[in-house]
Amino acid sequence: QVHLVESGGGLVQAGGSLRLSCAASGRTFSSYTMGWFRQAPGKEREFVAAINWSGGSPYYADSVKGRFAIARDNFQKSVALQMNSLKPEDTAVYYCAASRSELLTRFLATHSAYAYWGQGTQVTVSS
Repeated sequence: QVHLVESGGGLVQAGGSLRLSCAASGRTFSSYTMGWFRQAPGKEREFVAAINWSGGSPYYADSVKGRFAIARDNFQKSVALQMNSLKPEDTAVYYCAASRSELLTRFLATHSAYAYWGQGTQVTVSS
C-alpha cells in the first residue's frame, strides 16, 4: 500500500511560481512511476508530468512543457513539481499519483495506469 500526501499549493499571481511536494510511504518507492495530474472545476482530470524510478527523461504535458519541472528523491520518498511562469489556466486541484510498477512511456499520461492517489492540493493563479 502507498499513501501520498501533497503540500505546497496556494494562491499566486500570474507569472509567479509555486513548488508542490508529495511525500510517499511504501517500502519500494523507488520502483514506482510518480505523476502529477490536475483537475479544474467542471473539467476532466488531466496529466501534468511524470517521472520514472531513475529520475531520467521526465515527461510533460505540452501545456506545461518549459514551465514546470518534476523531480524525485528516492531516499526521501518524495516527488516535487516546480511550477514557474504560472498562468490563470493552471488553476486546479493538483494530485500526486503513483503506479504499482514502472510505466512504459506510452502509459505515463494515462490516468488509469496509476493505482495510488493523494488527496490533492489547490493551486490558484490570479490574473
